[in-house]
Amino acid sequence: MTQYDTFTDILQARYSCRAFRPDPVPDAIIEQIVTAARHVPSWCNAQPWQVSVTRGAATDRFRDALSEAAAEGTTPAPDLDWPKGYSGAYAERRRTCGFQLYDALGIEKSDRKARMAQMQRNYALFDAPHVAIIHSPDELGAYGAMDTGGFVTAFTLAATALGVATIPQAAIAAYAPLVKDLLGIGEDRLVLCAISFGYADADAPANRFRTERATPADIIDWQD
Repeated sequence: MTQYDTFTDILQARYSCRAFRPDPVPDAIIEQIVTAARHVPSWCNAQPWQVSVTRGAATDRFRDALSEAAAEGTTPAPDLDWPKGYSGAYAERRRTCGFQLYDALGIEKSDRKARMAQMQRNYALFDAPHVAIIHSPDELGAYGAMDTGGFVTAFTLAATALGVATIPQAAIAAYAPLVKDLLGIGEDRLVLCAISFGYADADAPANRFRTERATPADIIDWQD
């Protein structure tokens, strides 16, 4: 097997886990994940990513505070603007992913209450034993965020290689002020996303579907 084969196997094995077992991930494994992820490229080698990782009671406090804020309808205040919208192929992929999840859970597309309840599961971290809050310096703006996106990808792939399931969650960034307050993150940092992680509940219906992927022909614009 070539290195390419190994790499593509890991890429294809990774998925967004939406149901976790309570078992904690050993600190040494978490450090291995970060040790691998830190090798991604960044502009001028700035390496702008920082990770705040919860364990045990800290995860529960974070989960409870976030769930309460979402349930109370706290006004979202992300550090970066949300997307202006989803159109064309992007809208279709987003819609398909949502329908696949609802189908796996037996939720009717017309059942708005059940769909909202599933959305709220984001703030319970899907019962994961850990969450990693990913943040970068405000002064580096969008380019620091772009570099940090590479770290997020590498984190999820390294975790997959070590048998740890993950789900990157932009939804958590909606409550950036609360996240910063809970975890002592400075105002000079941008909260970009969360990665909830742990060991997957393989029997959970939410973990039984996989999203579709665009083909190379959909992605590449050859220029001769």
